[in-house]
Amino acid sequence: MTKADIINKIASETDIEKSQISKTIEAFMDIAKDSLVKGENIYLRGFGTFEIKKRAEKKARNISKNITMVIPPHNIPFFNPSRQFIEKVKSSNKLN
Repeated sequence: MTKADIINKIASETDIEKSQISKTIEAFMDIAKDSLVKGENIYLRGFGTFEIKKRAEKKARNISKNITMVIPPHNIPFFNPSRQFIEKVKSSNKLN
């Protein structure tokens, strides 16, 4: 499902214009990104948590050049679904 699909689905279930829905979704994504950049987690009850995971420095090998390199510590965004979310997905009968 794409962002356009989500906008169309929300528009069909509500009486809100697609342009307003698009602005709202864009604003949410901007706020979410800015919050995560600041190190603030985002908690959406019944859906899940967007948080930052800290990755430690590690050594890696580039096998094509046969060299060892150091990957510096860094942060990555992470989504942790809620129990309700997980249970709903588990209980669905649709398998791809």
